Amino acid sequence: MSLISLDFGRDKSDDVLGTVCAVGPMGSSESENQAEIGQRLLAHGQLLLRAAKGEIQFTDDPSANRLLNDLTAHPHAFLLGCLMDRQIPAPRAWIIPHEIAKALGTFSMDALQRLSVADVRELMERPKPLHRFVSKMSGLFHSAIARVADVYGGEAFRIWAGAPSSADVVYRFLEFDGVGPKIATMATNILAREFKVPFADYYSIDISADVHVRRVFGRLGLCPADANVELVTYKARALSPQFPGLLDFPSWEIGNQWCRAERPLCNDCYMNDLCPSASSSTPNALRDTA
Repeated sequence: MSLISLDFGRDKSDDVLGTVCAVGPMGSSESENQAEIGQRLLAHGQLLLRAAKGEIQFTDDPSANRLLNDLTAHPHAFLLGCLMDRQIPAPRAWIIPHEIAKALGTFSMDALQRLSVADVRELMERPKPLHRFVSKMSGLFHSAIARVADVYGGEAFRIWAGAPSSADVVYRFLEFDGVGPKIATMATNILAREFKVPFADYYSIDISADVHVRRVFGRLGLCPADANVELVTYKARALSPQFPGLLDFPSWEIGNQWCRAERPLCNDCYMNDLCPSASSSTPNALRDTA
């Protein structure tokens, strides 16, 4: 095992989070390269984690962003935005709570609890569909409201209040209908990284291995080019065991901005000098565009 420690300051929590481990039966040169790649990704993740809290731009609508960022009065808006974020572009999913709030004239839990499943479907269907799968998502929306009311006394912030363990928070998200590991870890990661919600630990905040993250892990040589979600998840755990999710946004950002499926912008990417797939001789090209 090769262990590299990153010095991010005097806080002991930074020492715990700031380590990259390269583990595997590979040669020492390959192992060291993976550790260096992981170190750079982790450094960018640490910058995000330690940055001052600001308003998260979930959508292009300032009013929608204010609602989604209001963990004090409307924490359920963030929860419901997370639940809607599937199989459609993220901004379109995250704006759904705001669109329903506009139609109702409020987004209070009292008002939401009075809605039937049919009411929610009507709100999500007209005047135009808010989601690709209106019937399914209206049921999940209604079910989530009922769970917040019944289990958390109408206060969604209790899901993450009191500095619980990361496993507890991920588990609580998983208990909502329709939520799998990807959404549960994404939600917990956003709370930690962007909202600066304190947790007792960060072990169980995994990377959310979407198509961008899997592509980047493959091209960086951290996993095979055709790696599935499980391989990427466990490689992130091996590289950053104290907080695997720290590698999530940096990897997603690289895939979204530069490491595109076609015509990647290798020369613009800050991983260019370490990436085994990047070509230094041909501008913005890859030797292997998996």
